[in-house]
Amino acid sequence: MNKPKQLTFPWSKPNKSSLDEFYFDEANHELKKILDTNDDIFVYGIKKTGKTYLLQALCNKYADIDKISLYLPLADASKLDAKILDDVEHMDIICVDDIDLIEGFKNWETAIFNLINNSQTSGCRLIFGSSKNSSTINFSLNDLKSRIRKIDQIEVFPISDSNLLSAFEKISKHRSIKIGDKELNYLLTYTERSISSLINILNKLDELSIQQKRKITIPLIKEII
Repeated sequence: MNKPKQLTFPWSKPNKSSLDEFYFDEANHELKKILDTNDDIFVYGIKKTGKTYLLQALCNKYADIDKISLYLPLADASKLDAKILDDVEHMDIICVDDIDLIEGFKNWETAIFNLINNSQTSGCRLIFGSSKNSSTINFSLNDLKSRIRKIDQIEVFPISDSNLLSAFEKISKHRSIKIGDKELNYLLTYTERSISSLINILNKLDELSIQQKRKITIPLIKEII
């Protein structure tokens, strides 16, 4: 039996995230380099800078080359029993999102601590995502605090306003989504100027245009926003 490329959990769902389409501007060039290594990484930054997208994209990258990956969003997973992390360290990569959300939850802190220790033995790569720098997360388990702070950290910076149009053009072109300059400028004028929000809108526009067999026009955009 072929081994699964991605482990399935209740929150799992297909996504189009790809490192090839993520727009790395000048501020995030170092981030791009470290993602291409095999090192464990702690990725942090303010909300809606694309952290979740990057973690999902890394899992997709590993799955595409027949390696086993797991995307673990702690905002959803922490509602379940922490035992779901038992014996998952045999995978090639595990991306743990929103690790700051388990601050003070002893059972989950212990599970993540054990995951780190077991992964060091098994060779599983760990990527953590957080809205906080690890130095500001007050885990109740001191051993976890120590382990996390030893992992290389890198900040995800927001894409500058001057590069948002270029970023959006790259993403839409990569997905073969036809959208004109007038429509792009309309989106940038009347929607939240963050890459996370723009990708979310692009996904909805693409789906709606296919369903209704319509071109992406300003009237169609108005139905979404």
